[in-house]
Amino acid sequence: MNTAEHIHFIGIGGYGMSAIARVMLEMGYKVTGSDVASQELTQKLAAKGADIYLGHQAEHVTGADLVVYSTACPKDNVERVAAEALHIPVLHRSQMLAQIMNAGKGIAVAGAHGKTSTSSMIALVMETCGADPTYVIGGEIVNVGTNAKAGKGEYVVAEADESDGSFLHYYPSIAIVTNIEPDHLENYDGDFGKLKAAYVQFLQQVKEGGHAIVCTDDDTIVELLPQIYEGKHASLSEQLITYGIDSPADYKAENIEFGHLQVAFDMSYKGKLLGNIRLSVPGKHNVYNAMATVITCLQAGIAFDKIAEAITLFRGAKRRFQVVGEVNDVLVIDDYAHHPTEIQATLSAARATGKRIVAVFQPQRYTRTYFLFEQFSRAFSEADEVIIADIYSPAGEKQIEGVSSGKLVELIRQNSNSNARHIPTKDEIHQYLASHSAPGDLIITMGAGDIWKVASSVVDSLQSKQG
Repeated sequence: MNTAEHIHFIGIGGYGMSAIARVMLEMGYKVTGSDVASQELTQKLAAKGADIYLGHQAEHVTGADLVVYSTACPKDNVERVAAEALHIPVLHRSQMLAQIMNAGKGIAVAGAHGKTSTSSMIALVMETCGADPTYVIGGEIVNVGTNAKAGKGEYVVAEADESDGSFLHYYPSIAIVTNIEPDHLENYDGDFGKLKAAYVQFLQQVKEGGHAIVCTDDDTIVELLPQIYEGKHASLSEQLITYGIDSPADYKAENIEFGHLQVAFDMSYKGKLLGNIRLSVPGKHNVYNAMATVITCLQAGIAFDKIAEAITLFRGAKRRFQVVGEVNDVLVIDDYAHHPTEIQATLSAARATGKRIVAVFQPQRYTRTYFLFEQFSRAFSEADEVIIADIYSPAGEKQIEGVSSGKLVELIRQNSNSNARHIPTKDEIHQYLASHSAPGDLIITMGAGDIWKVASSVVDSLQSKQG
């Protein structure tokens, strides 16, 4: 590729697509893109020089040297069909990202949970410490107001998405696996074993001289380690770096102190104290994210003291325990948590604030809800009150008989929280919260759909009342 080329993105408004488009713009490529609606991310791209089209039409790909599409883009999309008819090369988003990552020193963050927060933390620390990385992240870094940048340094930081197997396009210098859980099984024939095998292959693709950084507090990771060393990949054992809190590991976190929207801990390497890490974000899950960040940045040649200083600046990624507002001692937080383990981690972090927790969850996809029905029902014990919205389902997904938010509420009442209720729509949830919230409450909206709109509207209502 050369910078005279014209790249067209189908579905340019998504976080992953917009991030790659931004990097290509900053590298000097001509970028065009289409999406169904204008939004903040497309507006930012337009301001940087991209040509954005609303709606999909065949003529939008005219003149393009390369067309990139997202997983959400169907094969019969009119622009994708037109590009193939014109013999324009067509790449999936992950293949485009692989072009960027594999050409440099890639840092690929994989795992069921923590990808966005960990990759954001790594990017911010590297940026603050002068490494000038390129980064492509699935969520906006709150501190810098963007999810992507084309840096002049040698490192490329990105999330490695296991959901559709696309992380197997990457051959990173540093591969991080935070945890492994049975999610997105609809893309693995419902077989957790196939998902595990994909993670093994991902770790085996680390470049020679690189490192695989894994969390040994995760039982599935520990189970898979012998497979990673098999055959020609036996040398990977020398490249493996482990971290954990509760299990034996190279790097350990100890003396953890949880506070209001913050956490601190001591970090050691093979029994030797490295120093103290203080975070401006809460929760045990962020201790894990920070450990992976520290190890990665140490491998990149950054001194521990500089890492420890820079990491205090991290204020989170958008929709990752993001404080939306606080009015009359009612704290409103939004989080992307859409898996039972994420919900538990998020509610545990909320519990550390000492407030009364009102958890609002919007399940996403009938398939995910079906596969994880039992686990979801046991995820809400840390909340004082639970509200479940209707299932947020993408266009074209078929309903599954017996899978509904009402049924989920019944099971939550049995298994983890008797104070659970089904409130179907966002408007109804907003009205309920606006009239029932009280000083000392922490309202937290969770889900991968559009439930974040409730958090914003509740803050607006509380502010109006105050005025």
